[in-house]
Amino acid sequence: MIRPVTVKALKDYKIWIEYSNGESGVVDLSEYVGKGIFKRWEDYSVFEKVKIGSSGEILWDDDIDLCPDSIYLKLTRKNPEDLFPNLKENKVNA
Repeated sequence: MIRPVTVKALKDYKIWIEYSNGESGVVDLSEYVGKGIFKRWEDYSVFEKVKIGSSGEILWDDDIDLCPDSIYLKLTRKNPEDLFPNLKENKVNA
């Protein structure tokens, strides 16, 4: 299972993240700022507290976390089926 190993807050609501398979890069999360629970990110000091949680989630506090798989897909621009092969449809001949 691919898991995040390092995460760091950058300017403009971006994070730099590295995964256990060596893939790393910048993910832009600015689209979330001001929406729902992410309204708290309007205080940039909250966003800067990003870390990796005990289950591998990308975590800011007890209320804000993101799935590491969704961040990985955003980083790599892969499809869910690439990460989870069981999601591929099985072709059935009738």
